[in-house]
Amino acid sequence: MLAVVGDLVEDIVVWPVAAPRRGTDTAARIERRRGGSAANVAVFAAAVGAPSRFIGCVGEDATGAALVAELVTAGVDPCVQHRGRTGTIVVLVDPDGERTMLPDRGACTALCDGSDAWLHGVCWLHVPAYSLMGEPLGTTTHDLVARARRLGVPVSVDASSVGGLTAYGLDRFRAFLDAVVPDVLLANEDEAALLQVGGVAAPAAVLTVVKQGADPVRLWRGGSLVGEVPVPPVAGVRDTTGAGDAFAAGFLTATMDGADAVTAATAGNAVAGRVLGNPGAAL
Repeated sequence: MLAVVGDLVEDIVVWPVAAPRRGTDTAARIERRRGGSAANVAVFAAAVGAPSRFIGCVGEDATGAALVAELVTAGVDPCVQHRGRTGTIVVLVDPDGERTMLPDRGACTALCDGSDAWLHGVCWLHVPAYSLMGEPLGTTTHDLVARARRLGVPVSVDASSVGGLTAYGLDRFRAFLDAVVPDVLLANEDEAALLQVGGVAAPAAVLTVVKQGADPVRLWRGGSLVGEVPVPPVAGVRDTTGAGDAFAAGFLTATMDGADAVTAATAGNAVAGRVLGNPGAAL
């Protein structure tokens, strides 16, 4: 089973028909979707047939209850606490599919009181960097990673966000990587450039997977490029929201099944390609 710790929120995905005009109206298509990087990975993993578990916190409200029910319907095992109000992210999508996110994480950062029970039956733990940001979630995530390591459970980390990493602190994040030595570090090309991965930031034992949009995925270990995996062309790209989470789900589930890094990246590309024409993180 793949366990993922972190955010479960409501995404409000906005597709304006033109560039928003300040001080007046701009018509738009608006969709409400399940969001949160951790929840997305868990749902996508379940969609490709892997047992998955989400660990996180939502509000004591109808939105939180509906989001948890959606996880269950998707085949995800939820280990969820309820406090405060459920988080929301407004996602503004450009015509070329690029998105700008305005997050209000709400209850996501309130996760606390970790338990070994969260890791029962788990053979891989995935940690988006968002899960290190905010308290008590950050402390709880550190504790959960330590529990996983004591139990011999492999750990992967996703760099998640240039803005998030910058606010969290690059040295602080690098210190986390050095302490944990994750089995896999996932990053897009901007995050990789910020962290100087492919040599500097990630410990030598870490497989670093750098996604570059339509360009080949690059695989690094110990400062050496060990593979490149082409990305199949995708027609009609409309929204990149959740594509990185879909890639993570495909890559990690293939890895858990014994695939090598190139095969796993190919699987990640296939799952990511399925979300690019839909609003929000949906297959």
